[in-house]
Amino acid sequence: MSPNALPESALSLADMILNSGMVAKAVLVILFLFSAISWSIMLNKFFVFRSAKDEDARFLDLFSQSDSLNNIYNFSRELRHSPVARVFLKGYKGLYQVQERSKATSDFDPNNPEKFSIKEKDLREINLHLDKAVNGEIERLSRRLEFLATTGSASPFIGLFGTVWGIMHSFRAIGAKGSASIGGVAPGIAEALIATAAGLVAAIPAVIFFNYLSNKIRLFTTRMDDFSRDFIFMAENNFRR
Repeated sequence: MSPNALPESALSLADMILNSGMVAKAVLVILFLFSAISWSIMLNKFFVFRSAKDEDARFLDLFSQSDSLNNIYNFSRELRHSPVARVFLKGYKGLYQVQERSKATSDFDPNNPEKFSIKEKDLREINLHLDKAVNGEIERLSRRLEFLATTGSASPFIGLFGTVWGIMHSFRAIGAKGSASIGGVAPGIAEALIATAAGLVAAIPAVIFFNYLSNKIRLFTTRMDDFSRDFIFMAENNFRR
């Protein structure tokens, strides 16, 4: 066997990684960290979004059937992941503030505190509470998704850097030995191929899940916007005279 030839065992992926240079190993470590953090975010978001969808369905079912805002309020406080329930809590808070201000007016009936007069400016105030709540929920749902976008866009270029470095390593070996033997160029080519594959392995799932989760957020946003309009309609029909 030629002294420049690689032993058969060196053809395994683990041996190719262990025999690669420091720069190639650094590239692989960076890509591994990107991939590990991305997967933790993707799995967390997947289960949180699934719980949020289920809790939204439960809340909207109660909201459409119950006539008591107090019962809906108490139930919504138990839903930790439902964006719609969180929006309701903000709207309920705005409605409560309007009710407290109405106590100073002459048409407030202390024997029936749930019946009070709501004005156009009060509806605008409640709508403002709802809009802020929707924006807050979108921000909460979107948190850490930017890391997936960064992983999807940056990982291929980090892998490309490892690829270029591996090819440079091969050319240096050719220049040093004066010939393009397999044993001389194989380590650099192996580094290049591993870096390319690692960059794609980190980037592809991040891009897929970023698009998937972004679409879920759009669905959540539509559901919250629809509920906000329903809440304003309910407040106007029940409390405006």
